[in-house]
This record gives sequence, structure tokens and C-alpha cells, in this order.
Amino acid sequence: MKIPTGQGRSGSEPGLSVIMGERRQLINLAYRLLGSLADAEDVVQETYVRWYALSARQREAIDSPGAWLTRVAGRICLDVLGSARVRRESYVGEWIPEPLPDHREQTAARPGDPADRVTLDESVSMAFLVVLESMTPAERVAFVLHDVFRYPFAEVAEIVGRTPAACRQLASSARRRVEVSRAPATPAARRADLVRDFKKAWEAKDIHAIVGLLDPGATAIADGGGLANAALHPIEGAERIAHYLVTIAGALPAQTIVERAVNGQPGLVVQRDGVTASVIALDVVGDRIRHIWAVRNPEKLRPW
Repeated sequence: MKIPTGQGRSGSEPGLSVIMGERRQLINLAYRLLGSLADAEDVVQETYVRWYALSARQREAIDSPGAWLTRVAGRICLDVLGSARVRRESYVGEWIPEPLPDHREQTAARPGDPADRVTLDESVSMAFLVVLESMTPAERVAFVLHDVFRYPFAEVAEIVGRTPAACRQLASSARRRVEVSRAPATPAARRADLVRDFKKAWEAKDIHAIVGLLDPGATAIADGGGLANAALHPIEGAERIAHYLVTIAGALPAQTIVERAVNGQPGLVVQRDGVTASVIALDVVGDRIRHIWAVRNPEKLRPW
């Protein structure tokens, strides 16, 4: 496999630094596959448990420890994705992928925080992760491994447990989903301006201004997980979203809205008494905001 670090040496067991050097790669892979940093950490931990469950002789016989670890992590993720669909049937309200901060914006980032190991690029934008959620587990694994991490289909097949031709079809189907959802890119500066204008309009409780910044068919989705107050169903339409946001602002006058990068894109963080209460990702299409994702489940706000 095309792993950037951790190639084994024939005839000798790889050292701890070589094995642990794969951790960043594994966290990046598992987060994109699962949309949850907590689950990604669990997958990586289980992957290392399985590595050290091997005998010294078995570990010495593995030519590429990185490839072995990636195969195992991929298979665990595939199993987790299958069971996640069942778990989410009992989830309270809507489920949104766990948002990640840009630790360069934080003055007191926790050293060694797994969130700091995730490379923030287009493949972790909230819009992209939401599209991944619409895929079957096999589609998601095949697509992410091949299109994002550039693994050959012959190696993807070892993880997914299907033929290379079948994996090619899975990735192609997933790619079509991504292309259908993809809108023309809006310049980064323009996205930041729109988010800033949205913040100001929300703080001013200016319904007319909020409506003007939203696409007429905009959708707002909140994730409270039954642990925080949140709309249980998507709110559709610019007018309905604007009225809902102003109602929230009126009911919680002490909230502070801060501009922060969310999964590498301009976003907002709502704080109350200095504590993060909500992380908001926004999808900008052209000159309007089309999607709003508000994560309020405190279990998903640990990195914030």
C-alpha cells in the first residue's frame, strides 16, 4: 500500500516509533470513514491492540506494518459503519458528523489531541462528510480509500472483502453521489464574508438580513443527541430558518457567537458563559448559504 511512513524492515520487528508513526494516518482514515473522532480513536486503539496481540515472530513476518495496520483499521471501520446504521435508528433527532476545530486558531490546544492529527482539507468539510453519510458502508470505504487516500483497487478489495472490479463499481457509485451534490466552488474570502455577515445579522436579530443571506431552499439541521435542546427535524426554507434563529437569540440573550473554522471551512461557535454550546458549519453556494449544520450534542464538542 502507498503508506507514507512505517515501512517494515525484513528480518527485524519494527520499533515502537515506527508503529506509532502510523497513528496520524490511521486517525485521518478512520475519521473520514466514520465522521466521528471518538469512534476513530476507538478504531485506532483496537487496531494497535490487534497488532500487539500478534507474536513477535508474526510481527517480524509483516513486510509493511503500515499496510497491515491500514487493512485492519479499514476492516474495523467497515464493521462499525454497519452497526452504526442500527445505532442511529434510536438516536434522538438528526445525526451530524462530529465537527473538528482548527487548532492553529486555539491559544491553548491540548498537546497530543487526536483532533490535531486530522488533516483539514476538502475531504473533511462538513458538506463532504454529510454526503459520505448517504453511502453504503462498502461504498464509503471503497471511495475514501481509493479517491481520497489513493489506494489501488486491488488493495481496497482486501479490506472490503470484494473483488477489485466490485470495488471499482462501489467507488464509481459513490463518486456520482459526490458529483451530484457538489456545487461550484465559492472563493474562500467570499465564504468568510458571508459567514461574517450571517453572524452580524443573527446577533442583530435581523430577520430580513438573515433571509437575504440564505438560499430560498436552505436547510438547517441540528444535532442534540437527546443531551441538548435541538430541533428534532430539519428546518427548511430561508424564512422559517430566519425566524427560528431569531427566536433562539431572543430566548438566550447571553450567548456569544464567535467566528471559527469548522472542519477547515468558515463557521461559527456559540458560547454561553465561556463554554461552547454549539458548533455551526455552513455550506455556501454562490452568494448564499444553502446548508446549516448545528452540532449541540456535548459528547461531540470535546475538542472545542
